[in-house]
Amino acid sequence: METMGNLRRTQYCGEVSLAQVGQEMVVAGSIAKCRNKGGIVFADLRDTTGILQMVFDEGTAQDVFEKAANLKSEYVVIAKGVLRERAAKTDKVATGDVELYVSELRVLSQAQTTPFEIRDEIKVKDELRLKYRYLDLRRPSMHDPIVLRSKIGQIVRNYYFQHHFHEIETPMLVKSTPEGARDYLVPSRVQPGHFYALPQSPQLYKQILMLSGFDRYFQIVRCFRDEDLRADRQPEFTQIDMEMSFVEAEDVMTLNEGLVKTVFAEVLGVDVPTPFQRMPYKEAMERYGSDKPDTRFELELMDVSEAVKNTEFMPFKAALENGGSVRLINAKGLADQLTRKTIDKLTDVVKTYGAKGLAYTRITEEGETSSFEKFLTEEEKTALRTAANAQVGDVLLVVADASNDTVFAALGALRLDVAKRCDLIDENKFNFLWVTEFPLFEYSEEEGRFMAKHHPFTMPMDEDLDKIETNPGECRAKAYDMVLNGCELGGGSIRINDPVLQERMFRALGFTQESAQESFGFLMDAYQYGAPPHGGMAFGFDRMVMLMLKRDSIRDVIAFPKVQNASELMSGAPETVEDKQLRELCIATVESQK
Repeated sequence: METMGNLRRTQYCGEVSLAQVGQEMVVAGSIAKCRNKGGIVFADLRDTTGILQMVFDEGTAQDVFEKAANLKSEYVVIAKGVLRERAAKTDKVATGDVELYVSELRVLSQAQTTPFEIRDEIKVKDELRLKYRYLDLRRPSMHDPIVLRSKIGQIVRNYYFQHHFHEIETPMLVKSTPEGARDYLVPSRVQPGHFYALPQSPQLYKQILMLSGFDRYFQIVRCFRDEDLRADRQPEFTQIDMEMSFVEAEDVMTLNEGLVKTVFAEVLGVDVPTPFQRMPYKEAMERYGSDKPDTRFELELMDVSEAVKNTEFMPFKAALENGGSVRLINAKGLADQLTRKTIDKLTDVVKTYGAKGLAYTRITEEGETSSFEKFLTEEEKTALRTAANAQVGDVLLVVADASNDTVFAALGALRLDVAKRCDLIDENKFNFLWVTEFPLFEYSEEEGRFMAKHHPFTMPMDEDLDKIETNPGECRAKAYDMVLNGCELGGGSIRINDPVLQERMFRALGFTQESAQESFGFLMDAYQYGAPPHGGMAFGFDRMVMLMLKRDSIRDVIAFPKVQNASELMSGAPETVEDKQLRELCIATVESQK
């Protein structure tokens, strides 16, 4: 092993160009690949910016050439030389028209053979990649997203600073409060039996900051939720969090459209048209079966309840008599792709979302097949097909249920499945919209009461204020979600700033005055000293980067992610701790009852 001696990097590998040919420079990094051709050695040097080819030949000092001849992948080196034009140019790397003719080389660290090759064109199990994450992150396809994420963070900060925001940190050890996901708890050593929670979001603190007179706040903040993982969810995640005073919903939405437009332009060179479409929650559910609709393709839901309102076909009749509906998707022109065998698979999809089954009609040049039309009268059959605008080549996919929520969930999932199977999605599109006017409450069968759809501090729509106590299920919120290509990119609301209205909200959620004070007393007390109207939102930062790079999982844009059981394979967390540590925290462990 050698030291750097008097060599200090003067140039990054990915930043050299033909304009610098003839210049002497020093570069440093890891050997990505080395090719010894006998009298000449080519070594690709990789650093955080890219790859630069180094060359050693008969004109190179003997000791330098010998070191070059023994280079292996992942050796860490620093090299001095003169940049020259490359004879055999390549467009595989950004620096493919130049190379460094090396005069001095120092091997700073040797490397063992890696458990997998450090290149993009490999197939390796995720578990192995995550165990050796420090190697996985050396691959350009994994390294570049982390660098890009950093750039996006800088753009976000600059944008908010230009719009009079202050970046303010909020606590990581907070009070555990109800009405959210499960908290991660942190025991207090100095107050035995007492616990902090890790924040699920800075919600209460950012509202307190508005009451503190800061007017506009943001931070890029870590948040924690103890819940099951999926492709776009981690136990710890990052939010772009913001709050503004003296605003209404439109002010918050307009400002954050500008943020998205700026980020996409500066990072991807994509011009995002603004303003985004505004779509009420009710319309989103009725047209797409989802509160985060993917609008890159058609396949909208159609309500055909009226067409079959007098039917004796029991699945339809029972749904309608019990307050539900009969709705369908017309997969126009897809009869050739949606075969009977495929429809059987689609039936499994809707059953996953609570539907009892999937009725269908295929209309082809050769004839028609249907699982249900023989049970309809000719008038009902004609009325249904007219309502669905059915033509030759179409497939009608029908779900009926007493619960409209079930119909929406089943057809919303079916819509996405059909679009993917039939290649209807333009992956080059970025379709943004706002979903607005969410329900203020949602009923929990498990809890036997109404719960806040977003959180207990969301302002009701002005015209629905009198419904909080009398008809909470019909009460709408001044809430808004930004949706991109069928994913919720961020969401927020205007907040309640009237203590009397906030108390009404707590009562509607089943809080007694005492329990509300116990959980949220510090916020309620702050309201007594004057609270400006305020609102804000939070973006899922990990999800934003994932969608911009068209990755399938946020694990690809997080340096050290968790796997499905919430463990981190590289370090082995979570792990048991010594009994001494548990005694200091007055904690005893019990065997799991699972």
